[in-house]
Amino acid sequence: MSADEKQVGGNHYKDMPLQPWTVMQAVLTTEEFVGFLKGSVIKYSMRAGRKGETAEDVNKARHYMEKLNEVYDGVRTWE
Repeated sequence: MSADEKQVGGNHYKDMPLQPWTVMQAVLTTEEFVGFLKGSVIKYSMRAGRKGETAEDVNKARHYMEKLNEVYDGVRTWE
């Protein structure tokens, strides 16, 4: 299952016709999109345990890391 097919913490993105990161991937350069993904991994990793939602934040960080790995592996192509 690709990172695009799942969501951590509800269905608010999955219920949209396009997920926000799908739009970002289409309009940003590869370098910009990779930066967004890396920043999200850092954000959720550092936030884990600070709001009482440790498992959810760790899972969100893992989800962004999965997407980042897909980009690096060429699973998703653009540009």
